[in-house]
Amino acid sequence: MTKKQKESLLKRIEKGLYEYYVTPYRRSFARAQRDEDDLFMLLVFAESMGLPNPAAYYTLELLPLVYDRFHEWHKRMGMERSPLDHIGCC
Repeated sequence: MTKKQKESLLKRIEKGLYEYYVTPYRRSFARAQRDEDDLFMLLVFAESMGLPNPAAYYTLELLPLVYDRFHEWHKRMGMERSPLDHIGCC
C-alpha cells in the first residue's frame, strides 16, 4: 500500500467515524446554534426595543451586520410585525 492510498483510507475512516458520532446529534447542535443566535440578536436589538443594555455602545456597530437576518428572527420570536419603527422589513 502506498502512502497516498494509506492517507485516502485514513480520510475515509475519519469521515465515517465523524458521521457515525455526529449524525445523531446534528439536530441538537443546530437547535443550540439557533438559540445562541437568537440570544445574540436580542442583545444587539435590546436597546432599540426599550430594554436596558449595558453593552449598547459595543453592539451598535453590529446592527448593519444583522439587519438582513432580523425578519427571520422576529418571526421566530413570535412577533408578527417588526417591533422597531426604523426597520420596515414586513
